[in-house]
Amino acid sequence: QVQLVESGGGLVQAGGSLRLSCAASGTIVSINHMGWYRQAPGKQRELVASITSGEITYYKGSVEGRFTISRDNAKNTVYLQMNSLKPEDTAVYLCNAEMKYIRGSYYSGAYWGQGTQVTVSS
Repeated sequence: QVQLVESGGGLVQAGGSLRLSCAASGTIVSINHMGWYRQAPGKQRELVASITSGEITYYKGSVEGRFTISRDNAKNTVYLQMNSLKPEDTAVYLCNAEMKYIRGSYYSGAYWGQGTQVTVSS
């Protein structure tokens, strides 16, 4: 069994910064694609940023230049540094990871964390 646990959300004023972390735990063999999604009330979940095992990154256009995704493979952790935050960045941020783990046999799939709230006040 594996799990993802996010941390680092909170309330910040516009223009401020937050750093989100997402740590994977369990009998993990490998982690391929990792990403941060967000979901605001009444809106669909959207991909904010992602990073492959080869550290190729992708950013949603509205966050490019303000957010930076990175990963620490030794710690099975992905980060999202968010700078110059805007009220429209307010949402629950969720971590997603494609993982392979062992529990008797090998299993793989995409897993979600529980989410962390980010609120940006104007």
